[in-house]
Amino acid sequence: MMSENLPDTTCDIRPAIVTVGYDRPGALSRLLNSLKAADYDGFSDITLVISIDSGGDPEVTRTAEEFRWSRGEKRVIRREERMGLKKHILSCGDLTEEFGSIIMLEDDLFVSPLFYAYTCAALSKVRDDDKVAGVSLYSHKFNVFARFPFDAVDDGYDNFYFRFPSSWGQAWTSAQWRGFKHWLEKHEGEDLRGKGMPSFAAAWGESSWLKYALKYVIEEDKTWFYPRVSHTTNFFDEGEHSKEAVTDLQVPLPRGRKRDYCFSSFSQSGARYDQYFENELLEYEADIYGLKRHDGSLGDRPFYSAEILPYEVLENYALSLRPVDSNILFKIPGEGIYLYDPLRNRGGKAKKTARLEKYFYPGMNRKKIMNLLSDRLVHW
Repeated sequence: MMSENLPDTTCDIRPAIVTVGYDRPGALSRLLNSLKAADYDGFSDITLVISIDSGGDPEVTRTAEEFRWSRGEKRVIRREERMGLKKHILSCGDLTEEFGSIIMLEDDLFVSPLFYAYTCAALSKVRDDDKVAGVSLYSHKFNVFARFPFDAVDDGYDNFYFRFPSSWGQAWTSAQWRGFKHWLEKHEGEDLRGKGMPSFAAAWGESSWLKYALKYVIEEDKTWFYPRVSHTTNFFDEGEHSKEAVTDLQVPLPRGRKRDYCFSSFSQSGARYDQYFENELLEYEADIYGLKRHDGSLGDRPFYSAEILPYEVLENYALSLRPVDSNILFKIPGEGIYLYDPLRNRGGKAKKTARLEKYFYPGMNRKKIMNLLSDRLVHW
């Protein structure tokens, strides 16, 4: 029998590819061309679904209809009524019942040549694991809540686990999607604040399906399977939900030949992150960015933070190694990260510092700051 620690070559799942479009023909064309150029060696009969919401640019429909797909069936779904992003995504997710599993891609994404082989291998790895709510093709390099760079610690595997659903390239089996949809039917329209939900996410608009998926992961104690190296990147083109194209969410993509992946199970993994982008395998709870304290979601046990707080310091570590949680894992002596006891108040108030800014942006000097401010003032 194959050891769990050997590369995972089992790959007997063939997900359909579902693309989601509305009003950006150029973006859809770019995505479809990246799909056409991808490596499908060893795979056949791959269905491509292009789902188009009603009321957008007619050129989107024309782009979908004229696109040639040689890997299997191509199906264009033209929605008869305007659905909006949330309802559109949920409707596309229901296609898991027909195909067994799907890869979902919004039109502002771009895939790596190896995206399909990775996704098949990942779905095969986790399809029987009730802990996993879905598979991400995207790998975050940016903490969207703290607005700082993000990297998961390297535990030797080609994946890590993250209690944050993916919306920039994701895959589900029918069982995974069904679990979320059943939960959503009971909780649609509820106030999502509290009980571990990041306040920033709870405040997302009603067009967001992702905030419900995040609450589902938190309440049901689930996680998502993420790649160490991303297989999608996000152009975040100007459109319905963005006033201008930005590059904050761009990440590197792999090229080259297909590979055998060495994936960890959840129990094996040494890289697990919670909904706040914090390492959940540390001895004490991590609140490096201060977001949990801001949300009032910390308990009365000691916690790690890079903030200057009026609590007794039990241990302190440097802020030098990367990624940031490595300073705690390797117990690097110094100042910058502190283990606080919140039950022992020293008096005074929390103090703001620029330690994290200096750590994450070491090349930022006065000239660069002024240039950035000038640019922001013009566009704000």
